[in-house]
This record gives sequence, C-alpha cells and structure tokens, in this order.
Amino acid sequence: MFRVVIPARFASTRLPGKALLPIGGRPMLQWVYERASSAGASEVLIATDDERIAGAARSFGAEVVMTARTHTSGTDRIAEVARARQWAADEIVVNVQGDEPLIPAAAIAQVAALLAANPAGDIGTLATAVESLEELLDPNVVKVVTDSHGMALYFSRAPIPWNCDSAPSGLASQSNFAGARRHRGIYAYRVASLLRFAQLPHGMLEQREKLEQLRALEHGLRIHVGEALERPGPDVNTLADLERVRAQIAPPAHKG
Repeated sequence: MFRVVIPARFASTRLPGKALLPIGGRPMLQWVYERASSAGASEVLIATDDERIAGAARSFGAEVVMTARTHTSGTDRIAEVARARQWAADEIVVNVQGDEPLIPAAAIAQVAALLAANPAGDIGTLATAVESLEELLDPNVVKVVTDSHGMALYFSRAPIPWNCDSAPSGLASQSNFAGARRHRGIYAYRVASLLRFAQLPHGMLEQREKLEQLRALEHGLRIHVGEALERPGPDVNTLADLERVRAQIAPPAHKG
C-alpha cells in the first residue's frame, strides 16, 4: 500500500493562486485530488500553508494538513507531514503535484509499485519518450538518462543525451532526438529516504539546473526511473497551460 500527499501553495510566480483556478467548474486542485483518490492509495492528503487552499480542499471532502510557510519545495512540505504523522520508515508516499489536473491515476499507482518492486531504489519516478526536437531543446522540459538497471544517472534542462553525429554545426543543427526521455515530475519515496532527502544541503548541480532531484543524486540517493505506461497530460504553469487543460477537460461546444 502507499499514501499520496498533494503539496499545494497559493503563491506562484507565474500564475498566482493557480491551485484554485477553475477548470470545468471545479478548482484545479480538486481534479488532482480526484485523480489521486482513484489510484488505490490508502490515504490522500493535501498539504498546504494557506487557509484559502485548505478551505477549498475541505469543501470537496479532502483531508488537509497545515504545514509551515517556510518550505521551499513540495518535498519539504511532504516530509513535514511524514514526521507529524510518524509514518514508518519503509512506507511509500507519492508526491503528486497540485498543478497536474490531468495526471493519470494509473501513473500514481505505477510509480508506487515501481518503488515497491525495486528495493535498491530510494525514490521512484517516471519518464516518457521525447517526441520532437522542440521538446529536446526546450529548457522547460527536463530530460533524464539512466543506467542499464533503470537508475537515474542525471537530469538536465539541457538536451541529453546529445547526438554528436546529427548536429554537425552545434545546437541549432541537431536533427535527432531518438532515445531522449522526458522526466515526469511525480515521485514515490520510502519515508526514510524522504526524511533524509529533506535534511540534505542544496548541492551545486541543483542550484545550477534548478532541479531538486539532483540534490538526491549528488548525495547518493538512488532514483529508479520507469517508463510511464500512460502519458501524463500537461501540467499548469502559465495561463496558456491553463487554457490548454481547460480545452482538454471541457472542449468548447461547436455551434451549428
């Protein structure tokens, strides 16, 4: 069995209050919660430091855990919940981001099962194939490379792996994205690894790439990467993202 915690905050640099923005008549957070609730978890919690989010979550029946305002990441917020609830060291908790209203329930269950089946891993996560050159070269798309056992070697905003033979004149001349994989930001943690991770100092690679999972790799935590069986829909970081998700969930009616 596994638990799910959805970290949610009101402040957002690019889209303030996004967790509560409506999609198809419901706040975005409710869509995330309902996806998580159908994934087979023993418990689904929403962790926040904002009463506006807490009130909205309680209104659609979610259990809320209030956390400190000082957390800089969702991982830190979930670690506070794990400590407060005194979860056992070997329990598995899945971090489902509050801005992923199209996250498949199957992906949540898959990442928990992935970690449970791989005792050598401290953290489990998912990836999908990069589908275009644009995606490969986009710094907002995080790429991942793994070893032959599926353990992450590195995550980067840069285009990795880089195919030298198909880029004779540098970055803009790249013509091959075969074999590249896109990291999907869903994580399963063993509680002991989660608590250790939250106590680690930020590393140089994390600071440069702005990717917290690099902190885990820099300090020797092992991240097992599975191929997502169901490709997640887009997350929401901007107004344009929100409109794309709205169009998928509630497409405009055709006149005529």
